[in-house]
Amino acid sequence: MTNKISSKIPRVGVVSCTKTIGQHDYHAVQDKYLAALVRAANVIPIILPADFSGAFEAKNLLDGLDGLFLTGSPSNVANWRYDAPLDSPDMLMDERRDARSFSVIAHALTTQLPIFGVCRGLQELNVAMGGTLYQAVHQINGKMDHRDDPAAPKEKQYAFAHTVSVIEGGLLAKIYDQTKTLTVNSLHGQGIQRLGKGLRVEATAPDGLIEAISVSASPFALAVQWHPEWQVTHYPEYQALFHAFGAACREHIWQSQPEG
Repeated sequence: MTNKISSKIPRVGVVSCTKTIGQHDYHAVQDKYLAALVRAANVIPIILPADFSGAFEAKNLLDGLDGLFLTGSPSNVANWRYDAPLDSPDMLMDERRDARSFSVIAHALTTQLPIFGVCRGLQELNVAMGGTLYQAVHQINGKMDHRDDPAAPKEKQYAFAHTVSVIEGGLLAKIYDQTKTLTVNSLHGQGIQRLGKGLRVEATAPDGLIEAISVSASPFALAVQWHPEWQVTHYPEYQALFHAFGAACREHIWQSQPEG
């Protein structure tokens, strides 16, 4: 099994955001995500374009790939996707990113392709499974302010902010060998309100906010609210997540190989 798994470096689809620079629109993925996938997961990241009004089916984009990675983003999932009124007209959205993410999530789950999501990726996975979001966690009674200071240096923005409690018996507990508490960074304004169907809570913040989820019916479909991609090789607890994702992609390759 080991020889079969290691004979191919997994290729992982990475959903891109849209961004306007000057007068031109771009499909963009931050370097830190690609670097973490290469250095900690040992996979080849393949950037997937945002949606072109349904021009490419998810199957066409994911065929031949061995995993799906959902990045974080300054933008938020459009409120109409979880049937909620818009709390603030200033909320940054990226509907072409939404369209692409929800299409590939659905196909990846159907084909049991390994999925790993970070921050916005967790929120996308939750909404894709019928869940809802708080649009401003810090405005909810009893919840912490999970946002970072955008004016602070990056090292301070991504510094450890709070602990999370790992739920016993889950995928995250397995990755961390039953470790019960982690300390993580926190750079998000939105979060899970109602958990989607078929999802399992993997970790919670001190205020009860869900910080990690997995899909019960999938061999590996995990998402976290914090940012483990940040200086991933400096933090073993962050590296472990990408390592586990890479291992799941290699296992998927082996499982997909014909017998004989």
